[in-house]
Amino acid sequence: MSGWGAAAEDPFDGLRVAWCGRTSTEDLQDPTLSLPRQLDNSRAALPPGSLIVAHFYDIESGRKNLEDRGYGTAHERFDIAIPRDGGIQGLLSEAGSRDRRFDAVICESIDRISRRTFYGTKIEHELEQLGIPLFAADEPITLNGKRATAILTRRVKQGIAEWYAVQMMEASWDGLRTHTQQGWNVGRPPYGYRAQKVAHPVPAKAADGKHKTKLVPDPVRGPVITQIFMWRVMERLGYGDIADRLNADHERYPPPESLNPNFQGRNAWSRSGIREMLLNPKYTGHMVWNRKATTSRRGSGRSMVNPPSAWVWSEHPTHEPLITREMYEAAQGVGKERATSRTGSDANAHPQTCHTYLLRSFVHCDLCDRRMFGQTEMRRKAQYSYYCCQPSINHKGREDRFPGHPKVVRVREDSLADAVHDLFQRRVFGPDRHALLAADLPATAHRAEDEWEARCKALKKGVAEITRKQDRLIAQIEDSDGDAEFARRLRARFAELETDRRTRAEQLAEAEANPPARDHRTGLLDMIPMLSARLADLPEDLRRELFAAFHLEVRYNDRTGVALLRITIEEDTVKEAADMAGRLADQPGKENRHPLEADACAEDLRRAPGMIRTCDTRFRRAVLYPLSYGGRDCM
Repeated sequence: MSGWGAAAEDPFDGLRVAWCGRTSTEDLQDPTLSLPRQLDNSRAALPPGSLIVAHFYDIESGRKNLEDRGYGTAHERFDIAIPRDGGIQGLLSEAGSRDRRFDAVICESIDRISRRTFYGTKIEHELEQLGIPLFAADEPITLNGKRATAILTRRVKQGIAEWYAVQMMEASWDGLRTHTQQGWNVGRPPYGYRAQKVAHPVPAKAADGKHKTKLVPDPVRGPVITQIFMWRVMERLGYGDIADRLNADHERYPPPESLNPNFQGRNAWSRSGIREMLLNPKYTGHMVWNRKATTSRRGSGRSMVNPPSAWVWSEHPTHEPLITREMYEAAQGVGKERATSRTGSDANAHPQTCHTYLLRSFVHCDLCDRRMFGQTEMRRKAQYSYYCCQPSINHKGREDRFPGHPKVVRVREDSLADAVHDLFQRRVFGPDRHALLAADLPATAHRAEDEWEARCKALKKGVAEITRKQDRLIAQIEDSDGDAEFARRLRARFAELETDRRTRAEQLAEAEANPPARDHRTGLLDMIPMLSARLADLPEDLRRELFAAFHLEVRYNDRTGVALLRITIEEDTVKEAADMAGRLADQPGKENRHPLEADACAEDLRRAPGMIRTCDTRFRRAVLYPLSYGGRDCM
């Protein structure tokens, strides 16, 4: 009988067999050659009176989880002269049906079933429970029921197959890690860089015209990346606002080219493109690999972003940076700070929107770290605005996500606004700002100094203790009475201690060379002009711009009724903040305001004493002003 199997109308009373094949495109195999070879070898190994009646095969990795296998469509891209009845899932499904066409399953080698021993034995066990033996063409096929030697052989082969796959993956991983450390780029250069081709270090590959690439800045597009990060970090702009600024001047900010040359794009900057650039760490000058991985879910082939802990960074910069590492890290924090909130003070574009919120995007719930949203309602013929947090809206069915969190947390906007205005008015722009800072700064400075002194003391104690251990080992070596093995072990232990001692000594030297910064950062206040105008009288859009320039953060804790206000003054942004303060000073005040009610409410809130402290932030030269305000009288 010719052909791949029996004709449907031909009767057959012998052993009916289903063939299972698999090949991986990652193995650099040709499926049009590999699969027919597997089928021929399987047919030749069958005992007389057997016939292959069904064909199941996949083109996918054998290391994928079983539940994710058999759903790929890679076979559709090849002209394979074998009829396909399905993949591994189709084989298992038909094996469990009453009208299955086969009595046994055969493959060329057991690793064609799976590269992982667990899933290979699982499939074998499921088939055996259904009375279906699993044969392999490179193993003895017995039909008399004796299986002990066959099981031993198969398990050894499965173990070797899995070891080989893991060993190859680890070797490949180490090679790519070294490739990254040496600064070679993988894939298309990111926007802002050009590829500098370098002849391949392997002569044979270089003779074939192959090469490696390093990144060099693009003189036109490189400054655009720097500008994008500046807008993101300094002005806290969203992706859309950055794209609008770039699209306003394509000559100065040429948009990126499409990856698909056949795609007729609109030749413009997009939000998604801006986001990808802001997330790319290669702009810091370090080569970074393993940021993305291809997901194995149902053969989707889509890429997913790995957690930063899984990224492989080069130890040192390998190409010219377009931004600093600190600026990159600062840009990553802006997204969480903004929490998808739009830039500016304009009302939401929704047709039902009729109110704006002064502190939108600046207020967070201290219990769950979520950004609080605005809400307006009428009470006693008066309209009040609130900031609310309601986790159940976005976490339905997951009540345990934030245990102890009330169903709704609400705080009055005017209460928070008065506290924020007072913070800026007295502590930033007021005439007593230096006195207020000096009154609270020493406590924090002393705490940092105490921590530094305790660390130095602990390191010194550790070095001294190791030295004493080494002295005792030297005495034991001298008294070893010619026992060479004992002396060798003592010397090895001495070498371990010496390595530990040197490490701690280096840490001690570094700590002593970098004592905590002191009052010199208070000079940043001198760069900001005083402001006599009341902030509450100024336009809302200017106040929001001021809050953004000083990185305002308001964290409200419903359990204690306390709102923690934090602003940051940095050397890198103090000029921008000073310019902003100068613009505010030129604004005219409002004549129709009644300040007494707001002032009284602010006094009710002021229950916790103010506190000013210093700490390092993303640029490590910042002064933070956290002030706590508490009270429920105005809620």
